[in-house]
Amino acid sequence: MKQNRMKISPFANESESLNIGGLSIENRQDRVSIYGSIDITRDRQGLDHARMLKTLFDDILAALDSAPLPDKISIEPAENVENPFED
Repeated sequence: MKQNRMKISPFANESESLNIGGLSIENRQDRVSIYGSIDITRDRQGLDHARMLKTLFDDILAALDSAPLPDKISIEPAENVENPFED
């Protein structure tokens, strides 16, 4: 398995996402959301997944280290909107 070359720019936009194994990573300007599960197996695929995760976290840390940070941010709950396709 070749290493996934897709990357995100952490905290840079609201549109990028990435999948690594069973993990979904969604980029936002105020957070990076990671959900799902992944097994890091002792084989080439596990090695590739581990390297992709390391790259992702290195990029997240670099973005966080690049500017002063508040102690904590407030995350607003998502707003519900009506489904325009519902009858």
